[in-house]
Amino acid sequence: MSLKDDFQTFISNLEPNNMDEMETTVGEMAKKLNSYYYNLTGDKTSHMYIVGSVGRGTSIKGASDLDIIFDLPSSKYKQYDEYESNGQSALLQEVKTVLKTRYTNTDISGDGQVVVIKFKKYTVELVPGFKQCDDSFKYPDTNDGGCWKITKPLAEIDESKNTIDDTDYNFKYIANMLRSWKNKQGFKIGGLLIDTLTYNFLNSNTEYRNIEFDNYLDMTKELFNYLKGLNKEQSYWYALGSNQKVYNCDNGKFITKAKKAYKKIENLTKESLSVNKKLREVFGAQFPKKTTLVEERNFYSNTEEFIEDMFQIDIKYDLNIDCKVTQDGFRPTLLSIILENTMFLKPKKRLEFFIDNIDDNINGSYDIYWKVKNEGEVAKERNCIRGQIKKHNTDKIYESTDFKGEHYVECYIVQNNICVARDRIDVPISNYEYIMA
Repeated sequence: MSLKDDFQTFISNLEPNNMDEMETTVGEMAKKLNSYYYNLTGDKTSHMYIVGSVGRGTSIKGASDLDIIFDLPSSKYKQYDEYESNGQSALLQEVKTVLKTRYTNTDISGDGQVVVIKFKKYTVELVPGFKQCDDSFKYPDTNDGGCWKITKPLAEIDESKNTIDDTDYNFKYIANMLRSWKNKQGFKIGGLLIDTLTYNFLNSNTEYRNIEFDNYLDMTKELFNYLKGLNKEQSYWYALGSNQKVYNCDNGKFITKAKKAYKKIENLTKESLSVNKKLREVFGAQFPKKTTLVEERNFYSNTEEFIEDMFQIDIKYDLNIDCKVTQDGFRPTLLSIILENTMFLKPKKRLEFFIDNIDDNINGSYDIYWKVKNEGEVAKERNCIRGQIKKHNTDKIYESTDFKGEHYVECYIVQNNICVARDRIDVPISNYEYIMA
């Protein structure tokens, strides 16, 4: 297939596969809440709004969050606004109690600004709100004693859907690609910020608004060139449609990641032998692999596994891994420092890979998986490419540098059968004596 076809297949691979199930769940919740708050029997649609990435039409396969707003009667606002202390918290608890009568065996909690309902394959975050005359919603915030805030998701949904139509779906496709990139590279960035940056990119580079798939390589390079040029210190961007502030909550980490992505693909052409390989390194295994005649007749066992084939991928948390390199007679050195200085490892060194930092926001239990992948001709000659993904449930694994190649190690955090954090560190090994003792 041509690269044009590969991009089209990539986009197809990102299509959500659980929309019907999610819509059924939303209907059941609406039915319960409409019965309780409006005395409506069997009504599965009134007063319920699907918002977030699903509502804007930009979610992808594996997304594990479904954001919804239920419009409550204004009398409920008056009731809880008159509370002496944190009526917002009391409101969340009431909605939680109502839903608990429908989902008796489901984990339901109410805190902050949402009621959280945890199903096996996804989590619903329901905001109890009060629709205003301008189509915004007033909603409760239980923090700092409680207050009411305003959100404008319907304006964002309208602008998103209009832009999808105006760009022949390119807005949706690019937003999907950035979500796949986020999941492959393992960093946090909100869906609304992704959509806003995509929107801004297309408004700044109008030549890409109505392109076909045969122009997607050039567009992708320009997309990362645009993202890497943004200011890491910028506090917020204005959301599409609503002009509400979307905050830069992870110190602009996505900009650093965009610089690396751009460097990886900037010199690629449609005829480059490595174009699919490099695009898979950026976007993940959902991008088609280009099989060569050599690979078809390979003399080694392809034992590599991909986390995308094992679990849903929805990166929500930060994870950083590093490695302590030791050898008799030498002082231990961190692999991250070696890589910063563009140096290589020599064989026969001991390696201790470890989790250096994990997001404090991860609540509850989770499993830790590790992957060790050997690359290069020596790995193939020895029939030792490895690449299996194994559950260790430890924050350390031990390896050694045995032979030359551009090897790497990845770590994954899996919670409720969803990969919510990941990181990778390269392990370049050289046989040459003049490179790093």
